Amino acid sequence: MEKSEIAKRYLLFIISLFFAALGVAFTKHGELGVSPISSVPNVMSYKFKSVSMGTWLIIWNCILIVGQIIILRRKFQLIQLLQVPLSFLFGWFTDFGLWMVSVIPTKIYIVRFSMVVIGIVILGFGISLAVIANVIMNSGEAFVKAVADVTHKEFGNIKIVFDISNVTLALILSLIFFDFHIVGAREGTILSALFTGVVVKFCTPKLKKPLETVLHSSR
Repeated sequence: MEKSEIAKRYLLFIISLFFAALGVAFTKHGELGVSPISSVPNVMSYKFKSVSMGTWLIIWNCILIVGQIIILRRKFQLIQLLQVPLSFLFGWFTDFGLWMVSVIPTKIYIVRFSMVVIGIVILGFGISLAVIANVIMNSGEAFVKAVADVTHKEFGNIKIVFDISNVTLALILSLIFFDFHIVGAREGTILSALFTGVVVKFCTPKLKKPLETVLHSSR
């Protein structure tokens, strides 16, 4: 692979991070729950409001990276440390996205629900770009792959367990922090879990051919 193509792929991945973060910002602003992998940072952002959602995402992603190192040990590839700066970018993009959507009033439920739906579409679009870029996994998927490699289980099955574990942990933290009330994990979390993959499957084949043409272009 030529250096110019590698540079384009990483640029596409950074663009994918922006759209994925914007999707998280939309769902977060709707206050009906976020995607499973963001559910723990979401609950923490409600409890510790002085720390932004983006910062909690950075912290959570870094925890997942440390988890990969512990699981894989010597098999952990140094190139995967690129997840660290990319996690910071994702967190900053999320906070920027939250600033962008903060002007949208969300007192009416239908508006909040619409924010979740729009967020899922944007998030799925961003993930599709990351799939096509094909340079490095985000920390969540990389953690799942690490577990799958060590346990010799299918990636998809581990991903389901991982998502359920994220939501379960978010619910437990919510019950502890908010006097047995569920905060930060609602219908939006379920919708994100069910339909983000659908959006990815719809967008990826439609975007792959034109984007691959640009990526392979020498200009």
